[in-house]
Formats: sequence, C-alpha cells, structure tokens
Amino acid sequence: MRRRAFTSIFMVVLGLPGLLLGGPLFFVVAAISLGIAAWEYVDIAHGTGSRASRPLVVGGVVVIIAARALFPDYAIGIFALSILVAMTIHLIEYERGRDDATLDFWATVGGLTYMGWIGAYMVDLRNMPNGGWWSILVLPVVWLADTGAYFIGARYGKHKMTPRLSPKKSWEGFWAGAVSGAITGSFFTYIYTTWGPLHLPIWAGGLFGFVIGLLTPLGDLGESMFKRQAGMKDSGNLFPGHGGVFDRIDSWIWGGVLGYYLITWVLNKLFGA
Repeated sequence: MRRRAFTSIFMVVLGLPGLLLGGPLFFVVAAISLGIAAWEYVDIAHGTGSRASRPLVVGGVVVIIAARALFPDYAIGIFALSILVAMTIHLIEYERGRDDATLDFWATVGGLTYMGWIGAYMVDLRNMPNGGWWSILVLPVVWLADTGAYFIGARYGKHKMTPRLSPKKSWEGFWAGAVSGAITGSFFTYIYTTWGPLHLPIWAGGLFGFVIGLLTPLGDLGESMFKRQAGMKDSGNLFPGHGGVFDRIDSWIWGGVLGYYLITWVLNKLFGA
C-alpha cells in the first residue's frame, strides 16, 4: 500500500500541471500517457498470439490524439485513414504467409479505436468550455470511486462480482465505488459551484458521480479480460505497485468519454452548467 500511495502521488505531481494549464502541455501529457498505454496494449495483444502492428498502433494513437487536439475537423478522416493503413499492412503480412492476419488486423484496429479514438476524449473533455474544472471533477470521481471500491471490497467483500475476470472484485466493493463516486461528485460540485464557474445543483453532481462510479469499473474489467487471455498480471512495470500506464488509466479512458457526453448531452442542456 505504501508503494501504491507513493506512485499515486508521483502521478498526480506529474500530470496535474498539464491538467490545470491545458493547451500544449496537457496534449503532451495525454499523448505520452496513451502512447505508452498503446505500447503495453500491443504487448498484451502479442501475449494472446496476435501480431498487432506496434508502429501503427502507437504512432496512430499519438496522431489521432494530435488531430483531435489540434485539427479536430480532420480527426475522423485521419482515424479512417489509419484503419485503411492497418488493412494494407495486414494484407501484406497475409501474403507473406501470416495465416492469422485477419485477427492481427482486428487487434490493430482495436488499439487504434480504444486507445486512440476513445482515449482522445480525455483531450476533448479538457478542451471544452470550463474543461479544466470539468476534468478535475471527472478524474477525482474516477480515482476516489476506485479507492472506495478497493478499501470496502478488501474489508467487507463477500460476494464475488466477476470470478473469471477479476476474482478479488466484489459486489460490495462495486456499490461502494458508486456511492464513493456520488459523494465525490457532490463535494466537488459544491466547491466548483461556490468558488468556481460551474452552475450545477449538488444533487446533479452527486448523480453524475454515481453514474461515473457505476460504469468506469468496466474499463478496469475490460483490461483484465485482455490480460487474462494473454496470461499477464500487469500491462507493464513502469509504476512500482501499480503495474503499467494502461493499468492506471483503464478506468480514466471510460471516465473521459462518459464524462464528456454526460456533460455535453445532459448537464449543459438541463442546467446550463
């Protein structure tokens, strides 16, 4: 636990300036983080027997994030082009004798889509109006919901939630995470509405946090599915006590896209937040 706490503090110190300042600094932090996670994703894919293209997945993820951050009008075209390039690469691999090139193609496309297109919503979240405030609402909700689930699940967890995917996860921990997300959302909504630019009822912030806390564990379980099939415990060993970057941002990837659409489709329309 001491190592986990030290690594968490290190990650906050490393990423918080970019999150608060936004602009090019946040883009660099996001691109490096998702690029490393994409590298780890390819390692996991290779562990399952797939030969996802590492240069295309890692390079494509960084390019897609750059397009979403700097040239949003061209982002969908760049994403589509990356898939066509993936098809071309794996067609050549098949012709050279790789019989499983079709599965390789889907693993490559999965990395481009999940790490690149979905991961880039963290950049979209930061770039929206009051994006810094929204980001430091969403990310603490994800983090503290995960923390609440961990501690309550470890202490009181009796009923296994996903015995195949993650045997240590319990339904007690899952619901504790959702409640922790609601409490965190309510608290930060009060702070940011009282002393910041947001205009959101506390109960709406609590409901927002509850939904985020309820759904983001699926990101963690999704990565567990990848690692189980690859026979891997962690995506990497960059962070002592935490594994790799993918291990640390698996729930944040979900938090970015869910937060973005909950804010733009629901909170802004209902409350002008």
